[in-house]
Amino acid sequence: MARSPGCPAAARAACTLPDHGGRVARDNLGVVQTADPGRRQRVPRVARRDRHGRGLRGPLAPTDVPLSRTRAEHFDELVLDAVNRLEPRWEKQLAGVEFAVEEVPPPGPSPDGDPVPLARSQVAAGGKPARIVVYRRPAQARAEGEEELAALVFDVVVEEVARLLGVDPEAVDPGYSDDD
Repeated sequence: MARSPGCPAAARAACTLPDHGGRVARDNLGVVQTADPGRRQRVPRVARRDRHGRGLRGPLAPTDVPLSRTRAEHFDELVLDAVNRLEPRWEKQLAGVEFAVEEVPPPGPSPDGDPVPLARSQVAAGGKPARIVVYRRPAQARAEGEEELAALVFDVVVEEVARLLGVDPEAVDPGYSDDD
């Protein structure tokens, strides 16, 4: 039996490897020993489950609780909530409108002159339906908290619906205020 280099005396039994006559052997530390005891190679972690032998980690939270949602999923829900708040009053006008969320606006100048736009709207043309796109990252960067982000998303959706319908934002939502 050959002893692995660097094993403490108390753990000598665990670090002892059978002599395989120059073949490769593995000790319990995940280290591969070759015929040359000075040459050691690491075994990838994939070969072992985990350090304590309890198996792989599972999810930290069940999928039906808010903790398990990503920021993008949460932002999508904020946009859907804003649309659902407007739908009862503007159901016929919003029937053919698509709402989408994108991470960032495309490069280049925006038509509004904003350095970083929060959303854009496109009228229906060429067989494509009207579309309102809300940009997630710029909106999240401008809001400081959860309530402020929800209010900002609602205001952005109201402004884009108003622009698409050709009316004032106050007509779309009477509670809209242009405090920015």
